[in-house]
Amino acid sequence: MNTDDVRERLRAVEDPDLGDDIVSLGLINSIDVTDDEVSIDLALGAPYSPTETSIANEVREALGDTDREIDLSASVDRGVPEAEDPLPKVKNVIAVASGKGGVGKSTVAVNLAAGLSRLGARVGLFDADVYGPNVPRMLDADEQPRATEDEEIIPVEKHGMKLMSMDFLVGKDDPVIFRGPMVDNVLTQLWDDVLWGELDYMVVDLPPGTGDTQLTMLQQVPVSGAVIVTTPEEVALDDARKGLRMFGRHETPVLGIVENMSSFVCPDCGGTHDIFGSGGGREFADETEMPFLGEIPLDPEVREGGATGEPLVLDEDSEVGESFRDIAARTANMQGIIHRKRQSDNKRAQPEQ
Repeated sequence: MNTDDVRERLRAVEDPDLGDDIVSLGLINSIDVTDDEVSIDLALGAPYSPTETSIANEVREALGDTDREIDLSASVDRGVPEAEDPLPKVKNVIAVASGKGGVGKSTVAVNLAAGLSRLGARVGLFDADVYGPNVPRMLDADEQPRATEDEEIIPVEKHGMKLMSMDFLVGKDDPVIFRGPMVDNVLTQLWDDVLWGELDYMVVDLPPGTGDTQLTMLQQVPVSGAVIVTTPEEVALDDARKGLRMFGRHETPVLGIVENMSSFVCPDCGGTHDIFGSGGGREFADETEMPFLGEIPLDPEVREGGATGEPLVLDEDSEVGESFRDIAARTANMQGIIHRKRQSDNKRAQPEQ
């Protein structure tokens, strides 16, 4: 078996989202065949996403009858020179945003990060809400970060995630009063001076709106995708549109829309009540031609999970937890689509040698 034989076999492996085989799409970075091993580097960029896990499994099956070890690796071009990347060891930076406060953005960020960690990924959760950091409370993370001799910050670990927040740097009840340039400095420190290590995903909980924090992050960090959280009501959707335009102006891919507080199921009577309306998030996704990642009902379980520090996505018996698990899987899948499509477009645009 030689390189051409391997490549021909891999033409049987289809990318279900891009609609062609992985060879024709240019998703094979390299193939190396020795007497003992077949090494293949695939252009897959969303570790542990269900779709990319399936593609890797199909590659193994396509070569399953060989007498060689199959060694798979994955890498994509992030499009940023390493010297200019403040987070070179982080494969994906996913920003969770909302146009307005009070829509449950932090709850979605926490459960998204924990859901990706549950899949097996190495995850960091960065609470970038400088003025209202509450992620540590939602994860019951009261341990303080430690510092090295070089004054680098070691993040707190919770539920298998590395966690950093402005809340760790100020007094528990102290108000945070910063002007724009100070926000820039604090945020830069929190991603430059923290020992995040190798991460598959960093989930960033942005403050609501489209202010200094968002602009600083989009200008300085290669955000690989954004998730926009809204409730079904029209006022929240109006503000969500502003967030969508902000990401568009900075050429940041939007992975999709999450509708939170979509309905309330009465635990006593079993009736469903659309307190904030219904279907607005899905209609917004359709209107803007964005993926709809899912909806989260208005349920006391969500509040209880935030109060106990146990993300509901980790509760295997919870129906609401299942909604969060679906959103985490769809988000990872969408991140993979963004990477693979860009890789395929770049490969196909290159002149043949």
